Amino acid sequence: MSADKAGLPGTGTARRHTALPKAEILIEALPWLTRHHGKTVVIKFGGNAMIDDELKAAFAQDVVFLRHAGLKPVVVHGGGPQISAQLDRHGLVSEFKAGLRVTTPEAMDVVRMVLAGQVQRELVGLLNQHGPLAVGLTGEDAHTITATQHLPEIDGERVDIGRVGEITAIDTGAIEALLEDGRIPVVSSIARSADDGHVYNVNADTAAAALAAALGAETLMVLTDVEGLYADWPNSDEVISRLTVSQLEKLLPDLSSGMVPKMEGCLHAVRNGVRTARVIDGRVQHSILLEIFTDEGIGTMVVPDDNGGGTK
Repeated sequence: MSADKAGLPGTGTARRHTALPKAEILIEALPWLTRHHGKTVVIKFGGNAMIDDELKAAFAQDVVFLRHAGLKPVVVHGGGPQISAQLDRHGLVSEFKAGLRVTTPEAMDVVRMVLAGQVQRELVGLLNQHGPLAVGLTGEDAHTITATQHLPEIDGERVDIGRVGEITAIDTGAIEALLEDGRIPVVSSIARSADDGHVYNVNADTAAAALAAALGAETLMVLTDVEGLYADWPNSDEVISRLTVSQLEKLLPDLSSGMVPKMEGCLHAVRNGVRTARVIDGRVQHSILLEIFTDEGIGTMVVPDDNGGGTK
């Protein structure tokens, strides 16, 4: 006997279930899940996402989701706001030259303590609320990042800004071992010199880009406090959704100082084999998932010159 003849509901047209939109969202993610499965994704964690509790929690959920979706996330972090606050507490002045923090030996002790002892531990804890996944390490550990003193050029002269490092070598062995074990490496952007034995503060955008290239990552994602790279800031808030390496090279000289290390990092990564590099708005909850797993995406994506169509 059919359902309608039995006086039961559900005859004729099937009822649209209220949860169906959730299934549609999951199906939209399917091509991206397939494309990125098994691939390494390096994520630079910073900006407001680092100091807002809700954004921190959403970030941790996103990274764990990537891991359970079959990707291999690696998190690299700095800690500018936390370092400045701790320097103030110690009576040490925060000074910047050429967009970089002047880092005295005393300041370096604070940087090391904040990055490895505060920011990293909090992030590892947030990730591990979802399971025994995250493992913290610094660039010092297992010689993951080796650096030498960086002497920026200001007005035509090389200037000593203290313990600020320029990356000279990357050893991915420890990170790759953690990834093979199903873990999520969380890397603090400090490094040790092979020459003088000093520990150096390394720009986290630069460190993330160097690690992405060395790991042969599928993509580099840089969280920041803006929507992406603006086409004509401050005259317009239009965001460039996609640009090639050559296009970015032409734009670099005119970018604001805060965006330069992020876009230089994207440039370095894509030039060295990373398929795509993206700058995304860390102020938006779940911005990582929106960028990777939806058709629209958000932020600015940098692709190689030969990638005419551009793919996520």
